[in-house]
This record gives sequence, structure tokens and C-alpha cells, in this order.
Amino acid sequence: MYWQEEDDKVHPPQVPDEVVDVNFKVACRALPLDHAHALSEAVLAVLPWLHDEPLAAVHLIHGAESGNGWLRPEDPDALLYPSRRTRFTLRVPRHRVAQVQELAGHTLDVGGYPLTLREPHVRELSPLTTVFSRHVVSDQEHEAAFLDAMAAQLREGLDIRVRKMVAGRAHHHRFPEGTVRTRSLMIDGLRVEESVRLQQHGLGPGRLQGFGIFLPHKAVGGSRPDSGK
Repeated sequence: MYWQEEDDKVHPPQVPDEVVDVNFKVACRALPLDHAHALSEAVLAVLPWLHDEPLAAVHLIHGAESGNGWLRPEDPDALLYPSRRTRFTLRVPRHRVAQVQELAGHTLDVGGYPLTLREPHVRELSPLTTVFSRHVVSDQEHEAAFLDAMAAQLREGLDIRVRKMVAGRAHHHRFPEGTVRTRSLMIDGLRVEESVRLQQHGLGPGRLQGFGIFLPHKAVGGSRPDSGK
């Protein structure tokens, strides 16, 4: 008799590692809440080659939306107070990792606030099929129009046909050229290869300013993205 038991172990899908995140522990007392322009300028001053890497992205720095009684301020002139768990992250092609890791020990001037980068850690992109971006650039004021525009961009630019999307809060970011409007976006029901493609390429303009960058999210649940719930 030939008897072979099925392997009960779940083998996670292999994720291409052409693009990875390099995150750093930070030493920082405070940062401007609205720091998209200042952080981008500070990073590009020390890594100008990021301009030549279409898959590179600069993650914005975030505190908790809510917790321990603290709510994210609405005032764009407010300050963000990073915790010990706060990380600064760059998304770059694998062949640029060594150059990025050389930033360890470097202090960035983010709008007059020092941000010192500590130990780097390389993290591969996620195979999770629900992803979330805090800031996707869009001029659409109405939620339905925003979702329609995002679905079209995903279909035409990345060959991704969206099954489930949820829009969240709108935010405004000040730049010398004017204000940039963004909105948070959660996408569910992707295939693994679609999720990875979206994480690698992002959605819309402004990846070096922290926009259109997607992170894994465990589940959609009942609350809106970026709702603080």
C-alpha cells in the first residue's frame, strides 16, 4: 500500500525582492506634522540618485492616529512627536540597499528639525492581498469620483482590475508650488502578484514626497482607512 499524507504546512508565496524597504530606527524629538516637502528635500540632498530610480519612494513618518489619549492634530502647523517605535523608511531597488544603509548615523534636517537615523533593517515587500496607502494624490473631492479615478489608474497603468476599494480621509500638504490634496485608500481582494506590483510601482505621482505608497493591511474590517478606529 502507498500512503502519503498531505502537507498541512502553508507555504507562503515567494515575493520578488527586486524592490525592498530599508527602515531605520530614529532619534528625533519632534517633526512638523506636514513634512512631505521638507523630508523629501532632506533625503534628496543626500541621495540625489533617487531621482533616477522610478521605483524608489520616501515613506512619510507617522505617529499613531489615536492612542493613550492622543489624537492626530488637524492643524498643519502642529508637531509630530516620534516614539521609540517610529521608523523612517525608504523603498528602493535591491541594488541600492548598500547605499541607503550608509545613512546610518546621518542626521537629516527636516524643516529645521533634526532626524538622526540609527540601525537599518531590510524588509521585503508583503504577499498580503489587502494593501493601504495613507496618501494618494487626487484632485477629486467626491469619494465616488476618487474611487472611479483610482480604479481607472490601476487598470490602465498596472493592469490591476480592482474588486474592493475603500476611501478614507483627505489631507492637504503644503509645497512651494501650492497645496497637494491626497486621500487614503485601502484595496482588498488583490492577487498576490497584483499586490506586489502595486507595492513596487505605487499609484499616482509623488512617491519621493511620500504619496501613493502602499503597505500591507491584515483586513478591511468595518472601519474606514485612516479613521483612527
